[in-house]
Amino acid sequence: MSNTNFTGKGPVTNEAKRRITIFDTTLRDGEQAPGAALQFEQKLLLADKLVRLGVDVLEPGFPVSSPGEFEAVQRISRLYPQIEVCGFARAVRGDIDAAVKATADAEKRRIHLFISASDIHLTHQLRMKRAEVKQRAREMVAYARQFVDCVEFSAMDATRADQSYLAELVEAAIEEGAGIINLPDTVGYAMPHEFGEMFRFVRREARGAENVCFSAHCHNDLGLAVANSLAAIEAGANQIEVTVNGVGERTGNCALEELVMALDTRKDYWQIETNVQMEHLYDVSRSVSRMMHMPIAFNKPVVGRNAFQHESGIHQDGLLKNRNTYEIMDPVRLGIPHELIVLGKHSGRHAIKHKVSQYGIELNAEQLNDVYDRFKQFADNQKVVTDQQLLTCVGEALDQEWGRFKLVDVQVVAGSSRARVASVTIFNIHEQTEHTYAGIGAGPVEALIRAMQQAHGNEISFEDLELHSLTSGEEAVGEAAVTVQVDGHSYRGTAAHCDIMLAIAEAYMAACNQAWSSSGLSDSEEADTQKSAVQG
Repeated sequence: MSNTNFTGKGPVTNEAKRRITIFDTTLRDGEQAPGAALQFEQKLLLADKLVRLGVDVLEPGFPVSSPGEFEAVQRISRLYPQIEVCGFARAVRGDIDAAVKATADAEKRRIHLFISASDIHLTHQLRMKRAEVKQRAREMVAYARQFVDCVEFSAMDATRADQSYLAELVEAAIEEGAGIINLPDTVGYAMPHEFGEMFRFVRREARGAENVCFSAHCHNDLGLAVANSLAAIEAGANQIEVTVNGVGERTGNCALEELVMALDTRKDYWQIETNVQMEHLYDVSRSVSRMMHMPIAFNKPVVGRNAFQHESGIHQDGLLKNRNTYEIMDPVRLGIPHELIVLGKHSGRHAIKHKVSQYGIELNAEQLNDVYDRFKQFADNQKVVTDQQLLTCVGEALDQEWGRFKLVDVQVVAGSSRARVASVTIFNIHEQTEHTYAGIGAGPVEALIRAMQQAHGNEISFEDLELHSLTSGEEAVGEAAVTVQVDGHSYRGTAAHCDIMLAIAEAYMAACNQAWSSSGLSDSEEADTQKSAVQG
């Protein structure tokens, strides 16, 4: 462990850069979030994504808790020799035995055992005296140390424990062979300065502390998990325990993506590196959200829908001139398909011109003013103007239908005792032909997507669908955002309607029209014809 000095201006280390170990517990603590249970295959898929993301330590589950958990930890231990796999256990022999057996085939492994440290836990949960807990910690660390070289000891609820007793408990664990000491903020109680001071105190008072690695595991009950984790780093912690999207018990854990990007964006301050490959952050985040059925908040830092979207005209204008004016991170670097502009009543002409250019449409000043006036009529009545509505404005201003395809009709049949069936009628503007397509699926959305895919063959593949409620009540309006892909490039269309199935169909059509216009799929004759119409 390197010697580290800290000043008011930020960390200063003896090495050029300090490296922090990223310990991921998405598949263990993250899965403990209510409703977030994963199927066996889902756990394996997420483990693979986390390994590619570059986390250093993977805690795949709690082996003793169920046969399924044991099997998942065992399988992951066998699959990834390049990563350290951690078996989680209470300070109980049976738990440790299960963790040892489940991780037996791991190339690199550790046992992570815990016991409570605070008096409130000792009195009301464990019903044990301080001396008894310390003796149990000694015995169980020594027992685990017989089987593995690396034992991590967690003093649960450390932030509410008597600090002198906490130092004694840590010292006992170190004496028995624990090489990693985790001081968790189990209930998200600490303030950052308190959390940092706790680490300094224990590192100073516990004998042998200079020979072990210190780790932080923070919960987010007061919204301070990332701040507390950074405070721990500043106070000497070299490992941080995280989950993707901050999932976990109650309000969750320290969010992997937020911690990593705080360290990276402010590397001028921290001078700290991690092994995380940031181009995978968005993909992993979306995968965790889908599989755990936990939507990502629109305003979630780093990976939220609004993190790199801008509606204010002033912000949009500055952003289009230089991204650094209002963005401190590069979304492309994080693997985020960059939807630069969200159009609303605060948007200006510059943003509208940029947005329509994504569809291959170039407007002169007079045309732009006409489109802008029509756009404002939409924007005054709703918060966000969708791609389909913007194209309607363009079509009306230019007195022509814009795009390659136009949605003529949508019919969807759903019921509890029969297959869901959808049919769509689509007009090909270029060929001046109209065709009807039908599809079936387990649900109405699947049936609709299958029907619409037939109009584009294999050239455009469906990638993603997001649904959001824009209003409430009987006349609620739903917004759909559909992403399609062509040759590795993503195109996103949006639409809103009180009939959500129609919104999905219109959003899909908007995305496909953008793909045809921007990807080179449109033939040159069509492109020239539409370009002439705009310039004429």
